[in-house]
Amino acid sequence: MSNGRKTTLEERTEIVAFCIANGKDYGVAAEKYGVSYQQVYSWVHKYEAKGADGLTDRRGKAKPEDELTETDKLRMENKIF
Repeated sequence: MSNGRKTTLEERTEIVAFCIANGKDYGVAAEKYGVSYQQVYSWVHKYEAKGADGLTDRRGKAKPEDELTETDKLRMENKIF
């Protein structure tokens, strides 16, 4: 099992499909695909909640303006993070 391996959306989809088809055996899926148990668990739960869109890597993506809170808008204006 490796930690931090980069995966594509297609790989994540394949891993989730394999895991679900095998009774949600996260450990077997993690070992077969060389990713962590926790990552497989997370992907399966995201998939179940949001479908394939839940598997998209959204790190570093800005929220659409209509989803910004007042605090978010102030932070962007003042560049405070």
